[in-house]
Amino acid sequence: MEPLRRALTTPACRLTHIFKRSGLCKYPIHRQSLPARSPFSNVYSPVSPLRRRFIGGAVLISAFAAAAIVCAPVVRAEAPTGHADEPHPPFIRLDEVRKHGRNAEEKWITKGDKVYNITEWIPGHPGGEVILRAVGGPVDQYWNIFTIHKKQEVYDILDTFYIGDVDPQDLVNGKVPLEHVDDPFKNDPKRDERLIVHSARPFNAETPEEGLNAFITPDDLFYVRQHMWVPEVNEAKHKIVIELADGEEKEYSLDDIKNKFKEVTVTATLQCSGNRRKHMTEGARSTNGLQWEAGAISNAEWTGVRLRDVLKDAGLQTDDLPEDVKHVQFVGAEAYGASIPAEKAVDKLGDVLLAYKMNDKPLALDHGYPIRLVVPGNVAARSVKWLERIRLSDEESPSQWQRRDYKCFGPNVGGNPEWDSAPAIQETPVQSAITSLRDISPHSTQDSKLLQVYGLEEDSIAVEGYSFAGGGRRIIRVDVSANDGRTWQQAELLPSESKGAKAWAWTRWRWVLPRSQAGRCFIVKAVDEAYNTQPEDYEPNYNFRGNLTSCWHRVGYRTNPA
Repeated sequence: MEPLRRALTTPACRLTHIFKRSGLCKYPIHRQSLPARSPFSNVYSPVSPLRRRFIGGAVLISAFAAAAIVCAPVVRAEAPTGHADEPHPPFIRLDEVRKHGRNAEEKWITKGDKVYNITEWIPGHPGGEVILRAVGGPVDQYWNIFTIHKKQEVYDILDTFYIGDVDPQDLVNGKVPLEHVDDPFKNDPKRDERLIVHSARPFNAETPEEGLNAFITPDDLFYVRQHMWVPEVNEAKHKIVIELADGEEKEYSLDDIKNKFKEVTVTATLQCSGNRRKHMTEGARSTNGLQWEAGAISNAEWTGVRLRDVLKDAGLQTDDLPEDVKHVQFVGAEAYGASIPAEKAVDKLGDVLLAYKMNDKPLALDHGYPIRLVVPGNVAARSVKWLERIRLSDEESPSQWQRRDYKCFGPNVGGNPEWDSAPAIQETPVQSAITSLRDISPHSTQDSKLLQVYGLEEDSIAVEGYSFAGGGRRIIRVDVSANDGRTWQQAELLPSESKGAKAWAWTRWRWVLPRSQAGRCFIVKAVDEAYNTQPEDYEPNYNFRGNLTSCWHRVGYRTNPA
């Protein structure tokens, strides 16, 4: 009786899989009832939806009991197999698949030469509505991007939604032809060749040295972090929908945003949570994710309107938040999702913006055109681009980028943690890095002017970099060493004209010293106004995702440069 008890208490998705494994089914079934109009013929099904549910339920109950006794080998979703004497699954034309796209009641995809009706799976998809990009066509190219799908448990789930094979008439060499495969990156813009590229599809690149050595990062050198593709947007038609806690919705056009609310400009640094991840890999152990060096960070002036003002106009009591509004969720046009605490969203000194300009120009496509969220002081993963929807909720965003990807765990925790045991990253710790280390000479006209500022007349070294602390905390000191930490000096904090209620922008620093005092390794560490500072070593601060790497930054130096 124990197998039967397990079968009767197993979720429907798994039960249908058990049924298929039993070998009682001629070919795989799916847990949804078939649509009233059969995709396999030109006639309507004579069985009503209610009757189908009743029959399906009776069949499944019988199957579950049988599954407790009968067992058969597992069949992968990518390659269902059958016996020669079994009837072949239905053939489905690609034209029929295309009819079941984003706007259809039932949503289908193909994987290889198989067809799946994933309508019921979409609400539970861990990646959110991004799956809607694939419906009505092949999912293969998306799985090549999100390789997390390529494992047996995902194949098993997909197999439960199998409804037939692509008609051989539509295949070329056994595959769906390329003209039927949508390229999700077709709207990606051309990028500056000076960016340091880590991946091309999706595009991820860090700011080069020349961009890191300026207080305001030029638009074309601002680091790019894409989780997916650049979506197709139309500024004239673009809307932002705000969903209140009671379900009421209010819609704003871009003209509404620009004309109805006070425009403000804030200088803010955005930093990827994986900035300097490569340093943790080199200083401790292997980490998961793009191996960024020190350039997954940039600084810009953002112009837009305060999120607080828009939420107040939509009906939120911003000065006295309701009990059921703990978080504000955001969704972009490419389906990326994240959230921030409601207190941050409505903070009068929080400077959270709906931004439509960057460095006094319209946003670039890579940076969220036509409108994006900017959350100063928080990890950049919360600053959602191509913003389409805002939702007031008592819960965080359900997206994987909120619930899984951007978290930190202890150095002893491996790659399969209890994700809910750690909070999502919001504010970032104190950070600094060396971005330029160059020899300067009194014989150079340009260099001699700099040496005069520091009262030096000999061959010297100019060291520059950035320092930054999350939460709007001001940098009060930058400590530098030219001999691997044996002795320390303080760098000069360079002046800037930041805009905003708090210190949302990085602080650039400089140190000039005689070359005779240089050892083989330079180090920098920063201190913020709460006297937080950077840890020395990577291993005690290791986390398998390599997030929030902020240990002392070391750069080697040749004492006798060629």
